[in-house]
Amino acid sequence: MFNSLLYHPSFNQCSWMYFLGLILMMKLAKPVPPEVMQQVAEYFSLLSEPMRLRLLSLLRDGEKCVQELVEATQTSQANVSKHLKIMWQAGILSRRSEGTSAYYRVEDDMIFQLWNLVCHRLATRVEHQARQFRVLNGNKR
Repeated sequence: MFNSLLYHPSFNQCSWMYFLGLILMMKLAKPVPPEVMQQVAEYFSLLSEPMRLRLLSLLRDGEKCVQELVEATQTSQANVSKHLKIMWQAGILSRRSEGTSAYYRVEDDMIFQLWNLVCHRLATRVEHQARQFRVLNGNKR
């Protein structure tokens, strides 16, 4: 049941609310079922592919056709289409056809909130490491 939810095109804002409820359960130290942990791991694995992150970044400003994404990423249409399909099946993207072209856009803008949280956390870690290196080098600023 849980496996089919993540990859179903209807994985949308309601699904996010479900997952946010699960996160709240985790914060309250309630046991999270293993099936749910598997779903969360699968969702994060979707975002662990650099090409998918590149495509999401390109789609941040709005809808683009596959050919525009192929040109921007300088990779094959087959590769771009494969990653777009995976994100579409997970409900992250929506797709429309116009003639012989396929257009994709980000369906779930919450993905960028997650993106920003991760980037902020990474920046904080880099700043902390830089301070530690300055201390080691005798520069305490």
